[in-house]
Amino acid sequence: MNPYQKLLARKRTWTPVQVEAGKFKEGSEEAMLRALSLRNLEIPVGDFIQGALKKDFPIEAKELLESNIKDEEKHDLALDYIAKAHKLQDIPEANAIQKAWIEAEEHPVLKAMVLERSVFFVLLPFFRWNGDAGCRTVSADISRDEQVHVAANSLVCKELGVTVTKNLDKLRKATVAWIMQPLGSNPTDPYLDREFWLKQSDSLLYSGKAEGLVATRRARMPAFFEHSNVNLPEYCLLNYFHQ
Repeated sequence: MNPYQKLLARKRTWTPVQVEAGKFKEGSEEAMLRALSLRNLEIPVGDFIQGALKKDFPIEAKELLESNIKDEEKHDLALDYIAKAHKLQDIPEANAIQKAWIEAEEHPVLKAMVLERSVFFVLLPFFRWNGDAGCRTVSADISRDEQVHVAANSLVCKELGVTVTKNLDKLRKATVAWIMQPLGSNPTDPYLDREFWLKQSDSLLYSGKAEGLVATRRARMPAFFEHSNVNLPEYCLLNYFHQ
């Protein structure tokens, strides 16, 4: 198996479900709504990959990249369910951010890689630490997909010889800064501290890891007896009732 086939084999199927609105962690509410408003970047990421398939790309990656496009549609639906539950209204700045990413002239796979590695990998832990039950569940499912996406896109970028540009670095900094701006400074809770999240984005882009997010690996996940079934992903329900 080539590296792309190995990544494809790691995938697990799941189905988004409509969730109930719970409470966000106190102090995170406005930033959470901003983060959810940027679900509008999921479909463009899929479009970036679709565009890459029309350019030069490693033919071995074709099946994996096509699968990743379908994942982005699923992520968009799952996050839409959360936004619907919280009656989220359109935020004009989010549309402007989406437009900036779409219009950036860099290679589409590079744009997808930077977005997923240094923006989505910040938002997903943010959802897990500050969101409600539905957010935590969806974040975990999307995270598993995104690990494969980032690995795939990084491999493609390496094979194509494309690297992060100053423009994309500036754009992802502006994107994360806008999301986290309502948090301000919080010396007692890093997950409510703006600078903490900005530093994690920097680290993810420049080194591919973020030591401050190691605890995310043991983040609390919802149990069947603690939450309404509507907040549990469909694969869990199927496994539970067909044992």
